[in-house]
Amino acid sequence: MAMQPLINADLRQTVIVNGEDLPWIPSPQAGVERRLLFRIGQEQARATSLVRYACGSRFNAHAHPGGEEFLVLEGVFEDEHGHYPTGSYVRNPPGSQHSPGSAQGCIIFVHLRQFHPDDDAHLVTQLPDRGSQALWHNAHERVWVQEAQPGQALEIANPRGLELFVLDGQLRGDDFALHPWSWMRMPPGAAFRAMAGNAGARVWIKDATLDLTAS
Repeated sequence: MAMQPLINADLRQTVIVNGEDLPWIPSPQAGVERRLLFRIGQEQARATSLVRYACGSRFNAHAHPGGEEFLVLEGVFEDEHGHYPTGSYVRNPPGSQHSPGSAQGCIIFVHLRQFHPDDDAHLVTQLPDRGSQALWHNAHERVWVQEAQPGQALEIANPRGLELFVLDGQLRGDDFALHPWSWMRMPPGAAFRAMAGNAGARVWIKDATLDLTAS
């Protein structure tokens, strides 16, 4: 299947994608497949994806000139620097490199080439089993996990751009519904407003300046 170089590439538009509805697309590496949420470019792309590693699959050593950020959704992701079980949140800054893989298989939610040029910090942390938690903060972006109780209203200011990925539960807005593995990106402007479903919701959230010139 030919790679689409532009997927949800207009950063001025609000985008909602239910990740569970997308097909798994083979990558150049055997045993590694992707669900493409956002992409500008071919194989060396600025991208947001769900990536699935089959048991025993690996990528050759490679660098991340624009940085890499990922959250382990299932299984254990690993490289020569460590093993990262479900719930691990990792930031590898621009210029970092590794040989990723998974002995037992895993699924990750990953951003490539989306770091600010001045962001040179490496981070490994673990999401809580429940509740809200700050994951990362600097002058350019803020990342956290937000838990909403059943029926609770969730409102998030949006002065510079928002991105949300639903980990558990459901959220419903005036004209949208988000389910597990739903991804939403909003340009700066209107705040995010939604109500948690009967089981509540847990959401990974990034508040960061969008580079609208890149679209």
